[in-house]
Amino acid sequence: MLKAGIVGLPNVGKSTLFNAVTRTRNAEAANYPFCTIDPNVGVVTVPDDRLNILGEISKTQKIIPAAIEFVDIAGLVEGASEGAGLGNKFLANIREVDAIVQVVRCFNNDDIIHELGSVDPIRDIEIINSELILADMAAMEKRRLSRIKKAKSGDKESKKEVELIDKILPHLDTGKPALTLELTDDERITLHDFFLLSSKRTIFAYGNIILHSNYLQIYAYKHVTLPVSFLMVLLDWKNLIVH
Repeated sequence: MLKAGIVGLPNVGKSTLFNAVTRTRNAEAANYPFCTIDPNVGVVTVPDDRLNILGEISKTQKIIPAAIEFVDIAGLVEGASEGAGLGNKFLANIREVDAIVQVVRCFNNDDIIHELGSVDPIRDIEIINSELILADMAAMEKRRLSRIKKAKSGDKESKKEVELIDKILPHLDTGKPALTLELTDDERITLHDFFLLSSKRTIFAYGNIILHSNYLQIYAYKHVTLPVSFLMVLLDWKNLIVH
């Protein structure tokens, strides 16, 4: 089952999106930061009319549709990679998911608090991305230290890991996510075992109005950029079966 983590700065609408997608009120959605601490989890069954047709053709007794597990993860703040705002715990929650849905606030509303006091989608995305990359750099440096001795003693797997880490670290140091690094198929298999945060596929879910070309030019590469009105989410997902 695909596991998608809903992430973003505090108070940008992550829990509201989670409740809309799962059609529940399980996640508290309030107008203050960190109203979510422990992750909320919901499983959504994805409808597919083709399954019924295939079921009739094959005369199967049971049809099992695809499902997605959504995880509402508490807000990240600048410095999360160094532990700010329970950052280590929240980053660990992200490490466990297969894909990321990054919620970005793109609307002005004086009644809704913004963690940084102003609405700036590019800044907010860069904060989240930077924290993921910094956490990956720390993890890779730690892993390199644990593998370097084995590599020098002739361990082939450790040597292969060190060579890949030495390729990843300079890329991350430029501020680019691991996902954009050109790798061989064999290197990608090894990379998967590293569970890097910045190697995960990302959907940018932005709410409303403020959107300029730089947003798409910078962040659409190798990602999906999705406009999200929470009302439209409810309408678009109204036929989903929720467990």
